[in-house]
Amino acid sequence: MLEANTVSILVLAFLILFPIFLIPKLKGWTHTSQSTILPRLRLWRKRQSSEIISLRMYPIKSCRGFEVQKTVLKEHGLDLDRRWMLVDAATNEFLTIRQIPDMTRIGTALSDDGLDLLVTIPGAESVQTVRVPCHPSHDWLANNTTVAPVKIWDSDTDGYIYSDSVNAPFSAFLGRPVALVYKGPTPRVLKGNGAPKLLGRVQTTGFPDVFPILVASEASLSELNVRLRQKGVDPITVERFRPNIVIRGESPWSEDSWKTVRISAENKAPLDLDIVARCARCLVPNVDPDTAAKHKKQPWDMLISYRRVDEGIKWKPCFGMLGAPRSEGVVEVGMRLEVLEETNEHRYITGF
Repeated sequence: MLEANTVSILVLAFLILFPIFLIPKLKGWTHTSQSTILPRLRLWRKRQSSEIISLRMYPIKSCRGFEVQKTVLKEHGLDLDRRWMLVDAATNEFLTIRQIPDMTRIGTALSDDGLDLLVTIPGAESVQTVRVPCHPSHDWLANNTTVAPVKIWDSDTDGYIYSDSVNAPFSAFLGRPVALVYKGPTPRVLKGNGAPKLLGRVQTTGFPDVFPILVASEASLSELNVRLRQKGVDPITVERFRPNIVIRGESPWSEDSWKTVRISAENKAPLDLDIVARCARCLVPNVDPDTAAKHKKQPWDMLISYRRVDEGIKWKPCFGMLGAPRSEGVVEVGMRLEVLEETNEHRYITGF
């Protein structure tokens, strides 16, 4: 009987004292901004969701892109996006708007049958058009290109370099010997935040700077444009940032915390993407895509004033989120983009 009473007293004491010690700890935990668990609890109460309002691809790196209503999302990015680039003919090193703003005046489009890429190049007297297959066969490449190492940032990969007849109009317009290159078969493995040890798998891409997909929010662009107007600066278009997927956006900058997103629609298999990093911006958005004129200050100055939000790259502002697709399939304007998981631990790791 004595032992039973002792057990009862101990149990009663535990029930009385446990909440006294637990409640303060819970109170502190629920108000800890650095918690890695709390954002997920908030997430499951109300998931962010939005709608894809634009799909954009830029077949030749740093040249003008175009919008499509539907395309295929592949692990290396949107089909045709950054599958080509221009290189210095002597060094085979990549060229971008950073060095040559006029590259944005080189236009791209699809042929009516969707089989060829049509490249329009301004000329002294008229616009010239270069036509190459969108998905060239091995035989076509063997007959029309040569394989050589090409350099993009600090890495070498292989490329199919086009013949002089294709390259001549590009060289004439840019005023220097250049060559058009199609991505070769050697995988260009993601680095930085997308490195295999961090991503959990080996994933590759073509000629984007770092990652296969860039997602931008119309809500964030609108907020930026409000600030620009207040400074007397004309609003800018999302094309300045060269995104692949543009969403309507639930609220400005809510994308900063994305970790995993899902693209879905009725009767279609969902497509999941890992959002691996914020997109740290250079001065390319200062270049007007229509004229190639480069503004001395904006939007860089405005972005740098309030969008240095990533601890890993404090000297650059951020706009948009970089993603690595987990799966492949058709993606269309109007599809839903849903945030499955968020994080407060995004930290940019240089991966060029």
